Amino acid sequence: MADNKLTEASHAGLVNGLADAKRELFNLRFQLATGQLENTERIKLVKKDIARHNTEIRAREIAAAEAAAGQTQEPAQVGSTEGES
Repeated sequence: MADNKLTEASHAGLVNGLADAKRELFNLRFQLATGQLENTERIKLVKKDIARHNTEIRAREIAAAEAAAGQTQEPAQVGSTEGES
């Protein structure tokens, strides 16, 4: 999945894509251990794909937390600025 597709994907799509990538990495490692894997570069690519999914999921968690914190702090900041005027 390209980076732009990750930013456009839903949360469920990201989680499903992450699970698929982890499953693929497991299978690739198994093939490597049994001597059946021909393209070892694929392991590196799948690891990067997993990292991209984790990064996008975490970025969304942080954005949601900041939005929630901004909503709870906003009334307090408005009240304090009105009293100072």
